[in-house]
Amino acid sequence: METNVPLAAAQINTGDTAWLLAATALVLLMTPGLALFYGGMVRTKSVLNMLMMSFVSIALVTVVWLAAGYSLAFGDDIGGGLVGGLKHAGMAGLGPDSVHGSVPTVLFATFQLTFAIITAALISGAIADRAKFSAWLVFVPAWTLLVYVPVAHWVWGPGGWILYRLGALDFAGGMPVEITSGASGLALALVLGPRLGFKKDAMRPHNLPMVMLGAGLLWFGWFGFNAGSALGANGLAAAAFLNTLAAGCTGLLGWLFVEQKRDGHPTTLGAASGAVAGLVAITPSCGTVSLLGALVVGLAAGVVCSYAVSWKFRLNYDDSLDVVGVHLVGGVIGTLLIGVFAEKAMTGGTEGLLYGGGLAQLGKQAVGVVVVAAYAFAVTYGIGKLLDKAMGFRAAEEHEHTGLDLTVHAETAYDHGVLGHGAPVSASVVPSVRKAESQA
Repeated sequence: METNVPLAAAQINTGDTAWLLAATALVLLMTPGLALFYGGMVRTKSVLNMLMMSFVSIALVTVVWLAAGYSLAFGDDIGGGLVGGLKHAGMAGLGPDSVHGSVPTVLFATFQLTFAIITAALISGAIADRAKFSAWLVFVPAWTLLVYVPVAHWVWGPGGWILYRLGALDFAGGMPVEITSGASGLALALVLGPRLGFKKDAMRPHNLPMVMLGAGLLWFGWFGFNAGSALGANGLAAAAFLNTLAAGCTGLLGWLFVEQKRDGHPTTLGAASGAVAGLVAITPSCGTVSLLGALVVGLAAGVVCSYAVSWKFRLNYDDSLDVVGVHLVGGVIGTLLIGVFAEKAMTGGTEGLLYGGGLAQLGKQAVGVVVVAAYAFAVTYGIGKLLDKAMGFRAAEEHEHTGLDLTVHAETAYDHGVLGHGAPVSASVVPSVRKAESQA
């Protein structure tokens, strides 16, 4: 995959490199955007904990990716399409003269790293308000190596079985990002159990402007996520860019339509969620479908996901921030619809059902969806159970009741008062102050 030859001989394209540098920064910005999106959706007592779960994922996944993740995901296949080797562990053998396609390999590796980061962070939304932060610190590296890395190799890596043997298509991450995070979120939600007061207490978002800001940053970064996956400043990147915009819009409109019809009023949370649903669904298909296909993919996701988020109340699993209803369901929709709307002009040959390709490609997409979802769920459930037995994954009931901001991080998001005669509140004394107040 890499060639250690002078840049000029490898024909590094400066335009492609410049675009991928920008796209990498855009995708990295998505994780702080996700932190704000999730942070606004939880109650005031767990805002900072939610932000921290996303931000710490940046650090944890980066270390794991550079140490072994990149090599196992994108190194030459050594396991029948299942995993790459450790030739580039610690980024060994990769320098400024290493080339991937028309861009430096270290840039390609960094771009792929940003995908791994946000995928891990996405899972946190399913277990908001009740997970031990210490357990999360252990879970993220283990999950990245055991779930994300193998699936990324299957779908994108050299010799990966989903792409090269099965023939299923995934342009920017429907299977490695959306379906793995959604299925893994469901698994962890079942391991931890529901929040205190689930289906009894009102657990409304505490800051909808923050949610909208986070959604806007996600949408902005998503252009790097999808168009950047073309790995070049070219027509395919432009088409993926437009498809991403279009699907986000129809996802938003579809969700609002359902809210208006079902509840009698469109909401800001619905607008943000609908846009994200459309963006999730177009992720795997943005480089394989036409503009018409993108509009339909986004609309289908906005409508279906708006109903799917209520499944947790019927099936009694507490997916706190709708990771399952939006990312798993949206990822499945977008991945399957490749088999319906794929066009030769976009794929270079593969055609979907609507364009005379028959059911073959749809069947391949379905196999990929089922295998990836089952694998992610099973392995994540196993990791979660092991950590729960070893160190406990669920926060103590008292901590959950008080709020993880105060009990774990010794901070509060909105308490800016003073103690005594104007003395600033110290983070180290806040817990004891709160304890004293509760006993008074």
